[in-house]
Amino acid sequence: MSIDGYLDDTSSDRLLLSSPEDFAEVDEVRAGVDAILVGANTVRADNPRLLVRSAEHRRRRVARGLPENPTKVALSGGGQLDLAAAFFTAGDTERLVYVPGAALPAATARLGAVATVVGAGDPLSVTALLADLAGRGVARLLVEGGGTVHTLFLTAGVVDELRLAVAPIFVGDPAAPRLVGAGEFPWRGERRMRLAGVRSLGDTAVLRYLAG
Repeated sequence: MSIDGYLDDTSSDRLLLSSPEDFAEVDEVRAGVDAILVGANTVRADNPRLLVRSAEHRRRRVARGLPENPTKVALSGGGQLDLAAAFFTAGDTERLVYVPGAALPAATARLGAVATVVGAGDPLSVTALLADLAGRGVARLLVEGGGTVHTLFLTAGVVDELRLAVAPIFVGDPAAPRLVGAGEFPWRGERRMRLAGVRSLGDTAVLRYLAG
């Protein structure tokens, strides 16, 4: 995020906040998880590939008996995602799209040929989603965003660790997407997350918090 807590600006071009060194570490983090999750807005706005870039990291995954890339996971209110998005077309890995139960028939009709579509309650339940992922062998999930998804997981109290990279810029636009939105967070008042580390990666400060 920017120093003032934004994930992007409001221009049509993606705002690159991370340093090259931070991008490299995120790739290492991706290589160590079973699945990577983003929201539908991130699929539309950033068109992420959600793949491990380093050939060495991929080789190490294969040596451990894992696929080259983690499972891709998206959350969507109705499954109205572009079939040409990199989420569906890049890489050879399992793809899961979670939607509210009421949207399951239409979302399956639209996306069923390119992903496994799963109903996760009405409204969509983080607990149901995590239980389904666990049943599919996902023990370590990386939630990459965006802000709506961050808010959903943090307010549900299911986050074990927060890795926060702060870029040395200001956005200063109240219409831009923020790290989180409004909500009842478990860590407020006297209950605080535990700061487990602070490092610099290039010009980016990386803070690691654990749920306490």
